[in-house]
Amino acid sequence: MSATATPAPHRPTTTTSPGPATATAAGAGAQRFLARHRGPLIGAAAAVALVLGAVLLGGGSWPTSLAVDLSGPLERTSDWIIDNRDGHPLFLYFLGHVSNAVVVSVRAVYLLLLALGWAGVTAAAGLIAWRVAGVRLALTSVAAFGACGLLGMWVPTMQTLALMVVAVAASVLLGGLLGLAAGLSDRMDRVLRPVLDTMQVLPAFAYLLPVVLVFGIGVPAAVLATVVYAAPPMARLTALGLRGADAGVMEAAASLGATGRQRLLTARLPLARKELLLGVNQSIMMALGMAVIASVIGAGGLGDRVYQALASVDVGAALAAGVPIVLLAVVLDRVTAAAGERLGTAPAHGSRLRWAVAVAATAAVAVAGRLADRLTWPDAWTFDVAEPVNTAVDWMTAHLYSGVPLVGGTADWAARFTTWVLNPLRDGLQWLPWWSVLLTVGALALLIGTWRTAATAVLAMAAIGVLGVWDPALDTLSQVLAAVAVTLLLGVALGVAAARSNRLGRALRPVLDVFQTMPQFVYLIPVVALFGVGRAPAVAAAVVYALPAVVRITAQGVRGVDPAAMESSRSLGATGRQQLFQVQLPLARPALLLAVNQGVVLVLAVVVIGGLVGGGALGYDAVFGLAQGDLATGLVAGAAIVCLGLTLDRVTQPTQRRHLAGKGA
Repeated sequence: MSATATPAPHRPTTTTSPGPATATAAGAGAQRFLARHRGPLIGAAAAVALVLGAVLLGGGSWPTSLAVDLSGPLERTSDWIIDNRDGHPLFLYFLGHVSNAVVVSVRAVYLLLLALGWAGVTAAAGLIAWRVAGVRLALTSVAAFGACGLLGMWVPTMQTLALMVVAVAASVLLGGLLGLAAGLSDRMDRVLRPVLDTMQVLPAFAYLLPVVLVFGIGVPAAVLATVVYAAPPMARLTALGLRGADAGVMEAAASLGATGRQRLLTARLPLARKELLLGVNQSIMMALGMAVIASVIGAGGLGDRVYQALASVDVGAALAAGVPIVLLAVVLDRVTAAAGERLGTAPAHGSRLRWAVAVAATAAVAVAGRLADRLTWPDAWTFDVAEPVNTAVDWMTAHLYSGVPLVGGTADWAARFTTWVLNPLRDGLQWLPWWSVLLTVGALALLIGTWRTAATAVLAMAAIGVLGVWDPALDTLSQVLAAVAVTLLLGVALGVAAARSNRLGRALRPVLDVFQTMPQFVYLIPVVALFGVGRAPAVAAAVVYALPAVVRITAQGVRGVDPAAMESSRSLGATGRQQLFQVQLPLARPALLLAVNQGVVLVLAVVVIGGLVGGGALGYDAVFGLAQGDLATGLVAGAAIVCLGLTLDRVTQPTQRRHLAGKGA
């Protein structure tokens, strides 16, 4: 009996002890299997869901029973604002003071610029650039301001500069405060992130209308609309800099008994100086990008000249006003970037003396100009570029618009692109059942992201249907997809070529700088002159706007490939083509995916501008809402564009996934 009883207690241990290890191994194997076959499994599940949906739900567009009509509440809100704008305490004692403060600030800066005169302003720009970045940038700054005067745009340039100074100051202040809150509090970071996303993606035309309703047409509305657009970069970079502070330095400050306020002022903010200055740089660029759009609501300055030229299809006048915007953007970008690079370095011997000399020289030049009564740019020193530019555009229109042998004219290209690409793509998307579109969006987001990103993409797309603009949104989506395809074909090819040829890269850099800083309205006019009015020129304008970013990101990614990998492939006898397709492009995959994502976002940003030249769909609704004072139409279209941008972002930007299989390995 004892012989038979002794093994009994050991039997459970021999059978159960391997259980946890076996379960762990099985779980790790399942995770590896799912990771390896993720795409086919999602495809199979989507196919089954498509069959079930076709049987259970049928076809058709978004059901009207699932849509919500917001026109009534928004119209009542608009009426209330108009009725109470002159008598309600909110307007009298708060918003009215904000409006007056903006007007006084812009006027004060403008009068200061006029008091300095063209010579004083030009000298100040050159001396500041000299002290910050050296002689070369100083000469560039002087030449840039001189060009503004030669083009006959000195006064509009000063108007735009005054508006931008106030708008950038307000953007930096507001963005800095928001970034401070997000950088010091995880909860505020989670709360502010969707707010900042909405501020950046929401088309300007959509929020221009409520700003105009509250503040009316004029400088206050233009400044506040610019602040909404330019503050998010400052907020994001401020939060990034504060969160990226060296933990060792912060721990050392805490160990020395520093309070939270002392740690912020003596450690966090000094360590985040470069991010803060980069935020200022980006706010400046974003504010200048709003110069033309803000002119629609009374900003004046260079933007107003460009907008008037668009109304009269005067390419030469638009170029004359657009070039100073580009020059201002380039100078301010270079100066702030150089200041960021010098942060943290020890000041040179005699630095304070040189700054004093620069200030004294500026004052002397300004006083000399006032004594000589030369405050405004002399009319005799101006050059009219409108006539030769318009002559060149007329020649291009006459010889390229139609009748070109063999290849046809640009009008024929636009018509064929519309007939063969845009129409089938739009009709195909609108033919798909609404549930199949949601399913496709979810599957694509899940392939490159997580369940959370897939759910976000599906909910954002469903929100478009709930807003009642399903068909216009799919029309806009067809234009975005076509423009992205063309942008990627051209951008990746040019980016690869620029990465493999330093000479081509140097030649492309100034061209890309101009395309990135030139207001969309400026190149919209020659696009319309060449391609006519319709969806094709809207796509062409979007391609021109998004192409520089795709080229730059692609070139940077290809150049950044590990030299050891290139040398290894070369030693194995790989040809240049084999190196490109088997080494460089695969290793540059993250940069290429980022190029796709940025191409989508930038193309979508021009969709409203395309509505001005016949793009239709959501862009036209946003413009129509502003023109007619229809708050419901404009805001609903803007919200739908935000949802579409969120959806496209989630299906084009990969998300890091945690694999348990990787942990087990």
